[in-house]
Amino acid sequence: MFFKSKVGKEKIITLYNQKLKEQEIEYSEKLVETKFGKTNVIRVGNTNLPPLLLIHGTGGCAPQILDSFPNLASKYCVYAIDVLAQPNKSAEIRLDMKSLEYGKWLIEIIIKLRLKDVTLVGFSFGGFISLKALEFNEIPIKQVFLISPVYIVNGNPFVGVFKMFLPLKKFIKTNNQKHIKKVLGALFSEYDDFALEYMSLTFQHCNMDFSPLPIISRDRAKSIKTPITIFACEKDIMFPGKKMIKRAKRVFPTLKEVFLFKASKHVPTNKEFNKIEEVIINSI
Repeated sequence: MFFKSKVGKEKIITLYNQKLKEQEIEYSEKLVETKFGKTNVIRVGNTNLPPLLLIHGTGGCAPQILDSFPNLASKYCVYAIDVLAQPNKSAEIRLDMKSLEYGKWLIEIIIKLRLKDVTLVGFSFGGFISLKALEFNEIPIKQVFLISPVYIVNGNPFVGVFKMFLPLKKFIKTNNQKHIKKVLGALFSEYDDFALEYMSLTFQHCNMDFSPLPIISRDRAKSIKTPITIFACEKDIMFPGKKMIKRAKRVFPTLKEVFLFKASKHVPTNKEFNKIEEVIINSI
C-alpha cells in the first residue's frame, strides 16, 4: 500500500482539501474509473473552452499544481489529475515505469472524459506521464508543455544522493524538520509552508518509490509527432536544464520551443510559473 496508515492518509487528505478550499475557485471533483485504478480529477473552467490536463509531480497533488496556474481556466477547461500512488485521492496502485502503463492510464482518462485536441501540461513526473501518453497514442493530444520533466535526462546520481536522498533518509528516520528543509532547499527555487507541511507528511506517512528513473530512447522520441515545449531549470540537480535542452533538441523532431530558467532549481519560482502560464495561454 502507498499510505503507511489510515491516520497518515487522513492528515494528508485534510491538508489537500484545505489547499483546494483556500483557492476560492469554482470546481467539480469526480472519480474516473480506469482499469489501472480510480483516478480523482478536479475540473475548473467552462467545458466549452479547449481542454487542458494538468499533471503534477512526485509527492504532489492536483490542488497544488492548480494553485501554480490560477489563470489557465480563463482560456481552458482545466482538468487537474491526481496521479496514482501519490499523496492524494486517487488509487494507491503504482504502475510500471518501464512499460507504457502510465501513458495508457492517461489516455484512458482522456477517453472517459470524452476529450479531444487536449493540451497536456506535465510537471516533473507529470512530464514523464505526458511523454508516455504520446508514445502510446497521440491522436487525442494537440500539444504538450513539459516543466522540469522526468524521462529526457538524469542528473549526477552522486549529487542527488548527497543533497537529497541522505537528508531524506535522515528525515524519515528522525522526523527532524532540518533534514526535510535541506531536501526542499535542493529541489525548490522557493517553497512555502504548504510545500513544507505536505512533503513532510508525505515522507512520514507514504511508501515512496525511489527506483531509478528511465530515459526515453532516441527511436521512441523520434516517433512523436505532437508539438512539445520544454521549460528547463539550469540548477535542477535531478534533470539539469542545459543537458536536457541539448538532448531534447537532438531527439524530438517536433520540439517547438525551449525555455531555460537560469537561476532555478527543479521547481521553478512563482514568477516563472507565471511565465509558463502566459506561454500556455498564448498558445491557443
